[in-house]
Amino acid sequence: QVQLVESGGGLVSDGGSLRLSCAGSGRTFSSYGLGWFRQAPGKEREFVAAIDWNSGTARGADSVKGRFTISRDNAKNTMYLQMHSLKPEDTAVYYCAARLGVGVRYNPDDFNYWGQGTQVTVSL
Repeated sequence: QVQLVESGGGLVSDGGSLRLSCAGSGRTFSSYGLGWFRQAPGKEREFVAAIDWNSGTARGADSVKGRFTISRDNAKNTMYLQMHSLKPEDTAVYYCAARLGVGVRYNPDDFNYWGQGTQVTVSL
């Protein structure tokens, strides 16, 4: 079983940048698919980006393309979400998630393991 711990959230101004980290413990991410999701107050959890750990294949939601980049560091067993040009509508709790299996998935129901979440707030 893998445990996930997010970090890097905070308060940033419109147009600013943040980098979120998701560190895995318990086992390596090899053969896992990972993803970032977010949930704003009163809204459903939504897909942000996902990556296949082995191949590095990555996908992002249309709403974040060109602004957010998902990546991984094998040596640190850590996934990242680099966020640029942040907007107030990006404000949410961001969660990292993992599933055992290859490929990229977009549905949160496909993921078995979740971090505790980290708050990202973008102010005007």
